[in-house]
Amino acid sequence: MYFTALPDHSKPGFDERLHFSKFKKHNIIFNALSSYGYCDRHVGCLSFKTVLTGEEWYGVNNNRLAIRPGQFLVLNDDQTYSCNIAGKEKVRSFSVFFKNEFAASVLQDTLTSEGGMLDNYALANSTAPEFFQTLNNFDLELQQHLSGLITSLENFGYDAAMMAEYLVFLLRYLLRVHNKDRSRSNHVQAIKLSTKTELYKRLCIAKDILHSSFMENPGLDFISASACLSVPQLVRQFKAVFHVTPYQYLIRLKLEHAARLLKHTNNPIHSVTWMCGFEDTSAFCRAFKSQYGLSPVGFRTQV
Repeated sequence: MYFTALPDHSKPGFDERLHFSKFKKHNIIFNALSSYGYCDRHVGCLSFKTVLTGEEWYGVNNNRLAIRPGQFLVLNDDQTYSCNIAGKEKVRSFSVFFKNEFAASVLQDTLTSEGGMLDNYALANSTAPEFFQTLNNFDLELQQHLSGLITSLENFGYDAAMMAEYLVFLLRYLLRVHNKDRSRSNHVQAIKLSTKTELYKRLCIAKDILHSSFMENPGLDFISASACLSVPQLVRQFKAVFHVTPYQYLIRLKLEHAARLLKHTNNPIHSVTWMCGFEDTSAFCRAFKSQYGLSPVGFRTQV
């Protein structure tokens, strides 16, 4: 199923039960342009979320995170969440909801040898792995795959067989991302695997707060409380897993955003400074030159 508009939950007569009943029975794709949309509570199936323009906010496990272009989020089956679009800029949101049986068969095929699948066909209906519900960045492979998927939808419309092929490869990609997360979680300084996994989930919460709110300069006390970690534990474990401290990660995010603004807008340097969460233009210029080897003006001239 394919939708090019988000549902209006406030519309008189909107049947939420009927709308959401479709989600576990079909593969569903939303490719919608909207300046307003919300869902206060949805219990979804395994799904892939991104935006092509603008930003969309999600509430997951009492934490709020923003998805912006170049990022994606995977939500697990039966995860309760909220989503919200509200701003001056129109948002092009793109979501894929995977039918349970389809997702299980693809993921099991990926995890099991081809010969093993012939001997254990029933495994195709087993439970999908629990994905780490954290923001991830696009790479070239995902960018090209989504570009082909969207182009096919816009040029040829929704064809269930064609989309199933695209979604098979998308799920296989998401499983590789999941495996990278599991590998990264091994860097958590703990002995038990279950402890490593739980601490990694909490570090992902901290990372997502930095990504979502870097312009607001979230403090260590707020981040540590949100992630249910002490400040020393947050700093130590974050450095072990992501190879930088939370503060260093925050500065890097600000400077990357500054580089995008310098490249794609004509905003003056002092505007870029506060738009990236810096309070002092001189300090911003020094940090930018340290990171990129050029002043903001020199960087803009070169690009």
